[in-house]
Amino acid sequence: MKLPRIMLAAPASGSGKTLITCGLLQLLVNRGKKPAAFKCGPDYIDPMFHRKVIGTPSKNLDTFFTKENETRYLFGKTAEQADISVLEGVMGFYDGIGGVTDGASSYELAKVTNTPVVLIVNAKGMSLSVVPFIKGFLEYRKDSHIQGVILNQTTKMTYLLLKEQIEQELGIVVLGYVPKCPELTIESRHLGLVTPDEITGLQEKLQQLAELLEETLDVEKILQLADDAEVLEWETPEIPRLEKKREQKTPRIGIARDEAFCFCYQDNLELLQEMGAELVTFSPLHDETLPSHLDGMIFYGGYPELYAKQLSQNSSMKKQIKEAVLNGMPYLAECGGFMYLQEMMEDMEGRKYPMVGVIKGQAYSTEKLGRFGYITLTAKEEGQLLQIGESMKAHEFHYFDTTNNGTAYQAKKPHGNREWDCINGTENYAAGFPHLYYYSNPKFAFRFLQKCVEWSQEG
Repeated sequence: MKLPRIMLAAPASGSGKTLITCGLLQLLVNRGKKPAAFKCGPDYIDPMFHRKVIGTPSKNLDTFFTKENETRYLFGKTAEQADISVLEGVMGFYDGIGGVTDGASSYELAKVTNTPVVLIVNAKGMSLSVVPFIKGFLEYRKDSHIQGVILNQTTKMTYLLLKEQIEQELGIVVLGYVPKCPELTIESRHLGLVTPDEITGLQEKLQQLAELLEETLDVEKILQLADDAEVLEWETPEIPRLEKKREQKTPRIGIARDEAFCFCYQDNLELLQEMGAELVTFSPLHDETLPSHLDGMIFYGGYPELYAKQLSQNSSMKKQIKEAVLNGMPYLAECGGFMYLQEMMEDMEGRKYPMVGVIKGQAYSTEKLGRFGYITLTAKEEGQLLQIGESMKAHEFHYFDTTNNGTAYQAKKPHGNREWDCINGTENYAAGFPHLYYYSNPKFAFRFLQKCVEWSQEG
């Protein structure tokens, strides 16, 4: 299928990828186009910014989580509904698994999806040295897919001088520049950027940036580069689906979603729907009651540590969740959601608050990243949502730990020998720090929905 697409990548984190990606997306919206947005890797926050601009969910693409065909399928099924797709890279262009490979890097995703790459180079403090710098990225892999360059944090005068040098010596098109804009920066916190809803006047800032990029980027050449992307092919993977029987209702799954629980892969939600689930959101922060007629619940990650007091004080919600779980309702919980379901949780200042209490244990701050990165989870105990020996892909990213990580699954890093036990679980639930990617083993999500149906019928 002919799918116009472009990737914005960079030599390193902090080069301006997210801001320029959002500015370009806003520019495309302003021009009346219908863009689709994607993020390379397991990042949750950058897609929130994309979504703020385009008004529809942004998707993650990750070649650690999915094989090549599945990656192309996940890209294609969204991209075919758009005029143009913009993929934002992760970290440095070649930075991949373990820090010493290009696996699951922006480069690998560009290769798998055959996407033209525009390299965003932070040229602050550089003049002619930017030429050999770019040359290194072009030559490190002969199939780099890098077809254009944008110079960030430079002046128009320097850009005009460097553009000629770069194009003459390297034979690559320079697609514009972005001047230093301190008023358009985005703040960070311990899990990455602050979320879009926390930034005052974000929409106005993005409009300002889009207007600036209209002046400083060669937008027509960028669009042409995207339009020249080669045809992409894939096969639709087989997805298990619940049988539709007259006496069997569609399982209704409650998804915790608010400021405290906002880390969720859009493709996970869409896969559950494709399998036959009805999804309804609720807020453990603001709602006093659960949605009616639920057959299961999912608590994804986020920032519960920032809202520990409010979560603890919402006694009616905690009580209803606990009663549902004690009554046998199936559930899944990841990272922040897992912390919320424990007996106690600390906030960022170390103050302890009682939580739902369906999982024995206390979540506490470590003030440093623990067990960070990609993992493969393998079931090691009988009676789980995965059978013994079955695996799925996940990642961890948290500054908290718990007195009860669980032992139902074994986590193993993709490189080296590091492994550990994790996840509290049975065939009815799974709760732990790992963020799961359902497409890496759809059987996990399907069995969860089956348990929800069984529980509903028993009730």
